[in-house]
Parts: sequence; C-alpha cells; structure tokens
Amino acid sequence: MELGILSLSDLQTDPTTGRLHDPARRTREIVSYAIAADRAGLDVFGLGEHHSPAFSVANPAVPLAAIAQATNRIRLTSAVSVLSTLDPVRLHQDFASLDHLSQGRAEIIAGRSAFLEAFTLFGIDPAHYDDVFAEKLDLLLTIRTDEQVTWSGRHRPPLDGLPVPPHPQQETLPLWLGVGGTPSSAERAARLGLPMVLGLIGGDIRRARPLIEHYRAVGRAAGHTPGTLRLGVTSHFYVGKTSQSARQDLYPYYREYLRPKTPGGRGWLIDSDQFEAVASPLGALMTGSPQEIIDKMLTERELLGIDRFMGQIDFGGMPNSMVNDSIELFATEVAPAIRKETATGVTTA
Repeated sequence: MELGILSLSDLQTDPTTGRLHDPARRTREIVSYAIAADRAGLDVFGLGEHHSPAFSVANPAVPLAAIAQATNRIRLTSAVSVLSTLDPVRLHQDFASLDHLSQGRAEIIAGRSAFLEAFTLFGIDPAHYDDVFAEKLDLLLTIRTDEQVTWSGRHRPPLDGLPVPPHPQQETLPLWLGVGGTPSSAERAARLGLPMVLGLIGGDIRRARPLIEHYRAVGRAAGHTPGTLRLGVTSHFYVGKTSQSARQDLYPYYREYLRPKTPGGRGWLIDSDQFEAVASPLGALMTGSPQEIIDKMLTERELLGIDRFMGQIDFGGMPNSMVNDSIELFATEVAPAIRKETATGVTTA
C-alpha cells in the first residue's frame, strides 16, 4: 500500500490585512513539504491544478519539476490535471519532461474538476464538459501507447502520424483517473482499465463502497485483471501527537477551509459536532493520534480495498510547523505500521 500527501495550494485571507496570503511564499512552502516527505520516506506527492486567484498553483508540472531536482525517490503526480481544459499533447510533453528530471517518478492523475474557472479561462463550454473530457482522454491514451499518433476528434485538430516527443523515461507514463463520486466516472476508469483515485471529502467512508464495487465489477467484465484496477483515495489529513490535540489543533483550519465565501473553500459551514462526526472512526476526515490514523487506514483498506492513500496535508492556512509535524508523524509512526500490516499487498475488499 502506497502512502503519500498532496496539496491543492489554497490561499487564505490574512486576518490582519484582509489580503490573500502570498502565492509565491505558499508555492515555496509546498515544495518544502514534498522534500520533507521524500526525506521521511513517503511514497508519493501530489499537487493540484486550479485557475483561480484563490490558489497558488495553476500548472503543477512546474513546482513538481523543482521538487524533482531536490528529491530522490518520492513519486510525483498532478492531483488532478484538469484534462478537459488542457491540450493532451502538451500535458504529456510536460510530464514526460518531468519524468526525465525525476528519473522515472512522474505520474498524471487526470480529472474533470469541480471548479468552473478553468473552463471560462480556456474557452471550453461547460455544456460539453463530459464530451470534451472523454475525447481528450482518448487522445492522451493514444499518445501514451503510439510512437506515431494518428487521431481525430471534434474538439481539437487531428494528428496524422505524428510523434509526440519527448518519450518519458518510464516505458509508459502512469495515468490515474480522479473521480469525485459519480458512477459514470468510475465506469469510464473501469472500462479503460485505469487505476482510480476517489476523493473522500465528507460523510461515512462506507458510502463509497458501492461505487468501488461497481468500478471493480465493470472492470472485470471488461476483461481487466484485479491488479490493473488499483484504487487510491484522498482525504483531508492531520496527525497529531494525541487524539485531543489533533482535533483541537485542526478544527479551526478545517472550518476555515470549508466555510462559505472563503477563497478556495468548499462553501460548507461545519460546527464542532459535525467535525467530530466526520473525524470519527468511519468518517472521511483522517485526523487523530498516530494509532488512530493507523486504525482508520487499515479500516479503509479492509472496507474499500485501497492500494494508495494520499492525505491533503495543508489547508485553511495551517502554519508551516503544524504541517511539517504532521508529515513527520505520518512518515515515522503511521507509515511503518501500515506497511507492516499490508506487506502481503493483498486487498480484502
């Protein structure tokens, strides 16, 4: 089971000035978190893509390239690349170059995005949201497998026997599909035999099981092996020294991140009782003491059959020290226990 962290690069408002925090400083902090995760021995680092002033990173490949030069083993992925608004040729070229810089550690998680800013910025009609994504995914898959690409569609000029250099260092650039919870998205990943990353944002984790079972059933019916149908999950994440301190420390930042009208926020107003519910053993929020996190991850492994976990490590204006302490506890106390318990590599769901 792979263990990692991710950042969506949200910017919060400084209460003393009323201005958004400095995006340059925020981006450099994110790079430092990835370096810390690599040195501590975590497996993967993901970075989101947004096209709003409320986030500091628009093209994850650029900060990931900086991270590649300062790390040795951690895998580097987008989380996610908004494929509907991107040119698949350029996306593959960017991450193939990242693969060279990282000596074969680059990946792409492609998704449709829950934010509409990118569609307006790049002139994509949201009415064609799914059609554009499906077509561009088809082109990206073709680029991954064909040395000379011949392809045509409705939303991009055709390619007629053209190479798409550079070729990645890996034989094929790994590609996951990011899914927010819709059956059609899970079915698409399953039919194509692509690993799926599911965002667990709120509620009871057991509610995700029917979607995951559907993904695996459709994938098996399409002729794909269980080893091909890998599952990753992402959750908001914070590990503290004790259960009480973790909850007390995290709550104000979690509430700030989610509350309505907060730049980068989701528009949810969460009170302390709701926070406790989502932080419960079967809740989607991954927070608590190291042992609580261990127990909760193993529960997710048992119920959902996950192959990769990625925790969103920094949000709501969490201070540097808090994020770094959480990364260290994750890597030194949680990860060894999870790896020991999952050493067989066999999921039970």
